[in-house]
Amino acid sequence: MEISSASNLCLHLISCAFQRCRLSLQLCRISAVLKSLSPSILQISISDTGIGSCLEEFQDLNCSSIIAAEFWDGILSVKTTAICDDEIYHYHLNLRKNISSSRTLTRLPSNPKNGLKFSGTEVYLSISESIDVLVSEINHFFQKIMILNIPNIAIEVVTEREDIPGSRCENVFLANKSNPGPLSTSNVECLKSGLEDYVSRHGNSLTQKCNTCFATSERLKVGSGIACSTENHKSSGLMMEVVVIISELESKCPCFRECSSKTEVLYFKDFTPCSISHSTLNVLSTIDWQSYGLTLENVVDQGVCVLEWGDSPSHSQIDMVLHCYNKQYPMHKTQPEQHLIKKAFTAALNNLKETHPGILRSAHALKICSHAPDLARSIAGLILSSNDPDFQGECFSLLGLESREIGANAVEDCIQEKIVSVIEMNDRKPRQRNVVAPSLFEDDCDHDSNYQDKEYEEGEDEFLYLD
Repeated sequence: MEISSASNLCLHLISCAFQRCRLSLQLCRISAVLKSLSPSILQISISDTGIGSCLEEFQDLNCSSIIAAEFWDGILSVKTTAICDDEIYHYHLNLRKNISSSRTLTRLPSNPKNGLKFSGTEVYLSISESIDVLVSEINHFFQKIMILNIPNIAIEVVTEREDIPGSRCENVFLANKSNPGPLSTSNVECLKSGLEDYVSRHGNSLTQKCNTCFATSERLKVGSGIACSTENHKSSGLMMEVVVIISELESKCPCFRECSSKTEVLYFKDFTPCSISHSTLNVLSTIDWQSYGLTLENVVDQGVCVLEWGDSPSHSQIDMVLHCYNKQYPMHKTQPEQHLIKKAFTAALNNLKETHPGILRSAHALKICSHAPDLARSIAGLILSSNDPDFQGECFSLLGLESREIGANAVEDCIQEKIVSVIEMNDRKPRQRNVVAPSLFEDDCDHDSNYQDKEYEEGEDEFLYLD
């Protein structure tokens, strides 16, 4: 892995600590301690109480650009122990050596645990970097990683300037403090809760939920989906998790901004926030957004992925997050399977349609729904103008209405509600391909996207959406 800066190296080491903690399934702590010895010398300690390190995670680091710029001497000091170990093991790793050579760890004398049962890892290094710049990047990193909302991890950032007495400062990050979940909560459920918290604080611009926009949970419409590759000798089991939220915003809210025509897609790879790849951008452009009443005008790469909509509900905002990770850790290098991304997004959008009737109707369903009032009015007129009481009674019974309480508006509204319900039910059904007989809810444009679906449907996978 290419590491281009001292800050990227620190964030990578923190990410490794995060992985070790989330695999422990126990309450864990990550501590990043930065101590400034002088304006140009910074001591960094990154420790965790997760599972012990297998040390493979340090072997493929390529830090040649940092070392060449003399920001760092290339030495990592590592202490680690597993729950079953009797000792705390100490190592030095010299990253000045090429990855292609036999880069080895120098083992130092270990310390006994004296019968105690615990696990954890500490990585120590000394670099030439400004403490203010690095702390700012680390805090921003942790704010983003909180969206994953892993419930068993608490994080602290400690800074201290040796030349300034009393300068010690601590900053603590906890997963969804307002609504903590059990340790057994699945990753996708944690992701749903984390994105809800992120959206309700208007993208971390507030420290607490905006009660003006989100006084009730009904303002947030949430859908989630999963796609995964089958575990075999070639794959460790790649997971794709997607959460989509449509939120209703109050124009009187001070945080309101006219941004409903754009959606930033948050992207995490192996529990680390990162920029989205061009191949993933291409996949997003092939999704049949019109089946969900959305017109995608453009996919923009501005350091972050931004989807620009041609038409979107007024006073509403669409937020999305994609997380791609391997079930195992350390993981072998794998490229995201592009067809899984499309399946996970489709599953999340379908879940959103099923759990929240009336939203994400396809363009064709919207067109048919526009005729529902006239059709309902005509049918109600036929029923009410009939002179046959048995016919009227049967109609009222089918509609679930009591005949003696019937008014023209009530009959018309009931019929319209049932027509729209049937339209929505058909709109939620999977599109049938290669069907000779025409379907009421099938557009000609569906056939045009067949080749796009086949492009990403190679390989073994599973996908589902969650209630």
